[in-house]
Amino acid sequence: MTEQDRVTVNDPHGPVNNGEGHQYVFYGAGVDWMIRKGVESLRIAHEDRVRLADRFVPPVGYRVAADRLEKPGSVVLLTGPPGSGRRAAAIMLLHRFEEDGGIDQEGARFEELPAIAEDESLLAPGEGDRFLLDLSGIADEETYRKAQRRLAVRRSQVQEAGAHMVVVLPSVMEHAHAPDFEPHTVKLERPRGVAVITRYLRMDRMPFRPADLASADFQHLCDRSPMRELARLAGLVRAARDSGRFGADFAGWLDQAMHAVTDRAGEVGLQVAAVRTVPERALLLATAMFEEAHADIVYEAWHGLMKTVGYEEEATTELARTDFGERLTGLGIERDPDGRLRFERLAYADAVRTYFWANFPGVRDDLRNWIGRAAGLRGLTTDDRVNVVVHFSEQALAVGRPDHLFALVVRWADRATGTPCDPRAVAALELGLGHERFGGWFRKRMYEYVVKPGPLSNGLVRVLTVACFQSLAATHPDQAVVRLHYLAVRKGKEAREAREALLDLVGRDRRLYRLLIDRLRDRAHRDPHGADPHLQLLTELLRSDRAPDPPHWPDLFLGWKTVFSEPATELWGPLVSSWLNAVAGDSTRKMALDVMVGATCGRAAALHRLYAIACVWAGSTHHPSRAAVAVLFWQYIDHVQYGRPERADTEPRTMKEA
Repeated sequence: MTEQDRVTVNDPHGPVNNGEGHQYVFYGAGVDWMIRKGVESLRIAHEDRVRLADRFVPPVGYRVAADRLEKPGSVVLLTGPPGSGRRAAAIMLLHRFEEDGGIDQEGARFEELPAIAEDESLLAPGEGDRFLLDLSGIADEETYRKAQRRLAVRRSQVQEAGAHMVVVLPSVMEHAHAPDFEPHTVKLERPRGVAVITRYLRMDRMPFRPADLASADFQHLCDRSPMRELARLAGLVRAARDSGRFGADFAGWLDQAMHAVTDRAGEVGLQVAAVRTVPERALLLATAMFEEAHADIVYEAWHGLMKTVGYEEEATTELARTDFGERLTGLGIERDPDGRLRFERLAYADAVRTYFWANFPGVRDDLRNWIGRAAGLRGLTTDDRVNVVVHFSEQALAVGRPDHLFALVVRWADRATGTPCDPRAVAALELGLGHERFGGWFRKRMYEYVVKPGPLSNGLVRVLTVACFQSLAATHPDQAVVRLHYLAVRKGKEAREAREALLDLVGRDRRLYRLLIDRLRDRAHRDPHGADPHLQLLTELLRSDRAPDPPHWPDLFLGWKTVFSEPATELWGPLVSSWLNAVAGDSTRKMALDVMVGATCGRAAALHRLYAIACVWAGSTHHPSRAAVAVLFWQYIDHVQYGRPERADTEPRTMKEA
């Protein structure tokens, strides 16, 4: 795939590490790897919205929609024919608030909502938040009726909170639109295709003249092609230029790109019809899947494919057969000076892969098994492996087999040894999560795995953790919190890694922090030994180094109230001491002392325990800053316990008195 101009969806609180702290980075799992490899994604990162804004040509009706969305609490519903750029328009309608300076992007959410609601998903909008809801993929009336009922609830929440929401309605369901949609609906018409591709080419610094775009074939493409195909065409022109193999002038690059989008499918069909033997067809497909890999690797993958589909090679020695180089030449495959293979024609490998998956459905299971093994061939670079995963993922999802892709995620993750995380599994799962049609399927599948009571392999827990933290958190942060929560309360080293990822994630977002507190409070159970994993996680979450800055005291009060209602355990000491340390280092946080004491609800046993912890913390050295904080803390305790404040200059009570 060569198209690199699809917008991606991300949250401003993505995994960026500029100093100390945890960082979960694995090749293929970063925020931008899909963009670099030309993979479509649902992420909406700020930098990618800026990129889209540079290339965006407003469709007819865009200004009407923008005016209606201006008021806080507004919801706009977009209709229009497929390929008219409805989704890009929806993203730009929400993004323009930042461009106009009306929204602080660090303080407001920009989030895509799932088209089909999941039980654990929440909205909880705040003022200035922006939401995209793309229902364009819904094709049956029952699903659409459910989506409309959910939309009615979301509209009400958005309006009450003063947020903004844009909804893309399905074009095939126009007859089933609810009557109350009409006042909020704006119909879009596609922009001029030549204006769109001209904008893309200029942003790619292409040296062209208007006369270069005047051919009848080019005008036909511009008038008929969907917006994403025009973006792909521009990407192919850029690929032709960057390859250095198709001349040095714009006319040659454009000619190659136009042939790639109009002729490749037919050319592949003719070639496959002409080559009737299994070895020739298998070599075509192996090269297409492993394009740009070394010839020796493709050779090994080719033989693995023939074995997988049950082909038995002739018994003669290899020296008596057609040599490998002659086979490559006969199929139009080049070997570059470094020994890497590629097709002579631009984007031919894409067309080969698409042809085989579309026209040989009976071997799809074999192809899955083959890729499961071949993507681990010795000699492949990490980049080669991820390229193979991208190629397989595109085809499996294009023919509606997300289960094939997820099966490989589990297989690769379960067999991972000697590395923190298998990059193939992470890449495959991120591709599934970011898919416009099947993203919801992958989110649900992940949920089913993390809630299963049985054990998960260490490798799979790591892959799920990374995918939640670096991919799902960008598009559906609430769901990422839910899944990481289930992983974090499991046993083992990998669960501790999930716990760190979860705490890092919610520590960056006050709303997610409150969401996790509420979940843990609901699940914390009384355990005289403090062994309940939910209570342990809650206690760690409430430490001073985990709380958002500045702290939101009502959230901390609710969490501390739950902890202090349980029998005193060794968990209390680190929690209370962390806040005593915080106050000693920053007097503006002394509110923590009063709130913590209030969270005991006056229970004598809890107050005595807090007093004893403070005594141990202050120690016998009488350090001035610690002594002052401890005295103030004891005053709050006495005020609640005895109904009177104790003078600050009196001697603290001893541990024995407590």
